[in-house]
Amino acid sequence: MTQSDLPPHPPQSPSSAQPPYRPQTWYQVPARPPGRRATALLLVTAALVGAAAGYSAIALASRARAYCDAGWEAGGRFEMTFLLVLMVPGCAFLALLIAFLSRQLPLPLRPVPSLLVLALVVLLFFATKGTLDGYPGNLERCGLDNVPPWWPGWLPA
Repeated sequence: MTQSDLPPHPPQSPSSAQPPYRPQTWYQVPARPPGRRATALLLVTAALVGAAAGYSAIALASRARAYCDAGWEAGGRFEMTFLLVLMVPGCAFLALLIAFLSRQLPLPLRPVPSLLVLALVVLLFFATKGTLDGYPGNLERCGLDNVPPWWPGWLPA
């Protein structure tokens, strides 16, 4: 079989032609997909914000208990210390999970679900652990519901 017996190769268009091979040097960093870095940064930030929200929930409930002198004896302090160990990683994991599940949202809207859920967790924790309804506290500082006067009335307690 000779060269003339072979069928001719179809002409290649410039768009389907492969670019010339360029060897990668040591100083060239391979390119990442553009959204990966933003997603990783969002997940790390979500975990840190979740940990801060867990700590804030404990601090807010402890401050309310100490102000109203309700449930702030040795047992109450131990309870808050024990809950601190659970709340900080728990809220961090919750925020990380929600951020991971909401990664399909547009980039500016991704933190919104995590922030809303964390705010709800902090409010619920304050309402259940920070204001001990019916606990004998200092009636001169707080009422029977043990809600401190500095807590906004429009927020649930």
